[in-house]
Amino acid sequence: MTIRVHHLNQSRSQRIVWLLEELGLDYELVRYQRDAVTRFAPPELKAIHPLGKSPLLEVDGVLIEESGAIVQYLCEQQGQFLPPAGSPEALRHLQLMHFAEGSAMLPLLLRIYVSRLGEGGAPLHGRIDGEVASHFDYLESIIEPSGHFIGDSLTGADIMLSFPVSIAVKQPEGTRWLKLQAFLRAIEARPAWQRAMAVTEG
Repeated sequence: MTIRVHHLNQSRSQRIVWLLEELGLDYELVRYQRDAVTRFAPPELKAIHPLGKSPLLEVDGVLIEESGAIVQYLCEQQGQFLPPAGSPEALRHLQLMHFAEGSAMLPLLLRIYVSRLGEGGAPLHGRIDGEVASHFDYLESIIEPSGHFIGDSLTGADIMLSFPVSIAVKQPEGTRWLKLQAFLRAIEARPAWQRAMAVTEG
């Protein structure tokens, strides 16, 4: 299997490199740099996919997009980091895989973009603050005693949720999410995570 990761700096594609390191798979990293002013991806990435977004994974020449789809694909192909099929944990896992991008990221992105409007965005701040608080209070409440979101060991849901959690704990409310902070520290202590960061940030 030939694997190529199209990696944009400071993006969700860090999760994919981390997962590949956890799985022990060989891969090629193709780097792209954001525009220093606009923070957009460079035109070269649009040559790979019209939306010019990352991550993009190529497996034997087949292009796979969307973080959740990539994580699910790799976990299923390798038979790792998934609860037993048909179990209640598998259904919960599926929901959290989608929650990471479908629910958790939205209020964080709204906060980032609305903050750029200055006073014009002021009427939205209360609603956004409430959504950030409710979504991450929820995640704080469901994390298992093991420090994982499903069961006692790493799953694809942990990998997907690592990105929004890493942003959330840096928010003004972040000091109250002690379990999420511990979750992130545990991830960052993993050798595979450290290898992935050395590769993607190097």
